[in-house]
Amino acid sequence: VQLQASGGGLVQAGGSLRLSCTVSGFTFDTYAIGWFRQAPGGQREGVSIMSSGAGNPVYADSVKDRFTMSVDKAKNTVHLQMESLKPEDTGIYHCALNTRGWLVALWQLRSVNYWGQGTQVTVSS
Repeated sequence: VQLQASGGGLVQAGGSLRLSCTVSGFTFDTYAIGWFRQAPGGQREGVSIMSSGAGNPVYADSVKDRFTMSVDKAKNTVHLQMESLKPEDTGIYHCALNTRGWLVALWQLRSVNYWGQGTQVTVSS
């Protein structure tokens, strides 16, 4: 199983980016998948997460109403649409997968089966 994240870049505050995480070698039947970010000098934090057992994605308070996570099962790809970006959104964004559908465990980083390599998002003020 491999996760390939893409779509990062440099954008001005208020701008938008769309991240994608393409998963190979895995079928989206039972899963939990999330986006995590790490700012320079900071700890890795959860941004958004969704699972086969949950209804809607869950978002960190800091990105709620600005970010939208979705899954395209036909393309084995998860997207993160980011709007109204702020300088504090800057960081390396990773996608991570739990193959048992353990949403809480994945969110708490207690059970990550696979990590993507990360894509850099830089928001200038």
